[in-house]
Amino acid sequence: MANESFNVSRRAFLRRASALSLAGAASPWALNLATVAEASAATASDYKAIVCVFLYGGNDYANTLVPYDIASYDEYQQLRPSLAYPRSVLDANALTPLAAPVDITGAARQYALAPELSPLLPIFNGGKLGVILNVGTLVQPTAKQEYVNRTAILPPKLFSHNDQQSVWQSSAPEGAVSGWGGRMGDLFQAGNGNATFTCVNVSGNAVFLSGSSAVQYQISPNGSVALAGIKSPLFGSASCSDALRALVTAQRSELFEGEYNRVMRRSLDANGVLTSALAGAPAISTVYPAGNSLADQLKMVARMISNASAIGARRQVFLVSLGGFDNHDGLLTVHPGLLTNVANAMAAFYQTTVELGVADKVTTFTASDFGRTLSGNNDGTDHGWGSMHFVMGGAVNGQRFYGVPPVVASNGPDDVGQGRLLPTTSVDQYAATLGRWLGISDSALLDVLPNLKNYNIQSRNIGFV
Repeated sequence: MANESFNVSRRAFLRRASALSLAGAASPWALNLATVAEASAATASDYKAIVCVFLYGGNDYANTLVPYDIASYDEYQQLRPSLAYPRSVLDANALTPLAAPVDITGAARQYALAPELSPLLPIFNGGKLGVILNVGTLVQPTAKQEYVNRTAILPPKLFSHNDQQSVWQSSAPEGAVSGWGGRMGDLFQAGNGNATFTCVNVSGNAVFLSGSSAVQYQISPNGSVALAGIKSPLFGSASCSDALRALVTAQRSELFEGEYNRVMRRSLDANGVLTSALAGAPAISTVYPAGNSLADQLKMVARMISNASAIGARRQVFLVSLGGFDNHDGLLTVHPGLLTNVANAMAAFYQTTVELGVADKVTTFTASDFGRTLSGNNDGTDHGWGSMHFVMGGAVNGQRFYGVPPVVASNGPDDVGQGRLLPTTSVDQYAATLGRWLGISDSALLDVLPNLKNYNIQSRNIGFV
């Protein structure tokens, strides 16, 4: 009984420690602390990775993917007269899909990329970038009348930044201890030669990459975060560094000390493995834009992918991010610069995967807290719900739109107020499509994505890969 009690306490400690983000800057709390049952992807012999580009703050959907057909553009311009792009500046970035998307009225709709997203246009035209229409957090398929009558089960705490970031990443509000990226990682660890590098966060800490046993490995755009006193002589003395290493890696009987030192041992080991792997990675000739933090993060992802065999990786889940999208004001002055950074970073990353010969093995997708209102608020927009997102990679069935285009109209069939879109595609469907591509079975996806059971089996795969 004593051993059983200890093991229960230890597991509880590990879960709480992960949720509280005890990593800190000195020792990334991103280590494999247990092994789950072998899953379908665990024995995969090939390599695949998904890369989440999270846009923190709630990206403005209408000035990202702009309504372009005459009727929709006119309504868009009328609802945000001081914020709308002139239609003439959109002409060069009008999207020509293989099939026009049709809304619930039966009308075919057209879209254009914001001018700042022009680096993504050739990827779309080349069939390697697709657009997901009106995707957002849902518990179950929900009609507008059900929303109005409050008869549908809705995501908790709609329109709240922290909670909707968490619901997007984990299917639960702030305080969740695991995300769907981490739960996918739980299934992949057994098949990776070094489980530590299954879930990798290059932007800090997020619930998205926390699993039951998979815990995110946090790195910087420059590589692993080394312990300074061990990386270089402490107080100028190698003996002091050796003493510090012994102190933080020795076996301990006390629960907290024991786990902390276990984490430190693995962190130091991981630092050595990753540093060696990056040193042996092939040179990347693709030019990344300077002064672009998202580009720096994606370049590190590319470097890790380029030598994945050296760290024993067969399946990986990455997270990179960019903040600043809470544009209640300054939409015309701030948002274009953010989109420029996103487009340049994603285009460079895609080109790198082509250069490395792994484009068909890496799928990149965007996400954000929520969309924003279509109606303007002085020189910005307010918190919304559904949004438009991009999926990119060599395996993507691109030059297509996925989902149902919303009707652009005040109080229209897709509008629950001020142009807040009621999503017609759920995050769970979005995530399930990525999971199936990685090799997760339909039954396992029901554990990874708790709301997926509310969707019929035919609709769980959107089909973009």
